[in-house]
Amino acid sequence: MHIVIMGCGRVGSTLAHILEDRDNTVAVIDRDPEAFRRLRSAFKGDRVTGIGFDRAVLTQAGIERADAFAAVSSGDNSNIIAARVARETFGVDRVAARIYDPRRAEVYERLGIPTVATVRWTADQMLRKLLPEGGEPLWRDPTGKIVLAEVAFSPAWIGEQVKSLEANTTTRVAFVDRLGQAFVPEAGSVLQEGDVLHVVARESDLDRIAASFATRGGEH
Repeated sequence: MHIVIMGCGRVGSTLAHILEDRDNTVAVIDRDPEAFRRLRSAFKGDRVTGIGFDRAVLTQAGIERADAFAAVSSGDNSNIIAARVARETFGVDRVAARIYDPRRAEVYERLGIPTVATVRWTADQMLRKLLPEGGEPLWRDPTGKIVLAEVAFSPAWIGEQVKSLEANTTTRVAFVDRLGQAFVPEAGSVLQEGDVLHVVARESDLDRIAASFATRGGEH
């Protein structure tokens, strides 16, 4: 794959190195030529100086043959404009934009641009390190409403099929972690001792789900 990255800060340079190590060709755009010092001396990709949403600059970076485009500069507006140009002008299917303001993420998602809300994501990761296990969602969508979360369940559910728990608690189990191995539950999957359940739900429903998982027919 050929991937174009706008922004050669810590995120952009790290991303460039990882992608190149995975045998992709990479072009990095930054308006400050000094930023390219963050790239290792052995970096084989292109270094393009210029504004990341300028069509001529993008063309120089190989956007016309790019399989993906990442906008990770320090400016929200620049990132979203560049991502839209890559998608709408050059027809790049895989685009993503880093956004610092989480309030904007929902708007940009509606425009069809996948976003990474940096502040919200970082806060979530910090909370997961600080709070008890399961105290903070593993993932949330850019709107902040839908989450993937680990939820404990009562031993009373052991031996029951996952689909039975789902039906009784009106909850979707995304996957089960069993002895360090994750799997998507099938029709006949039965809960075992030590299983860790991960659900996809509205964050506002997590308390209800936790209460439902904690009891079964009056048993705790």
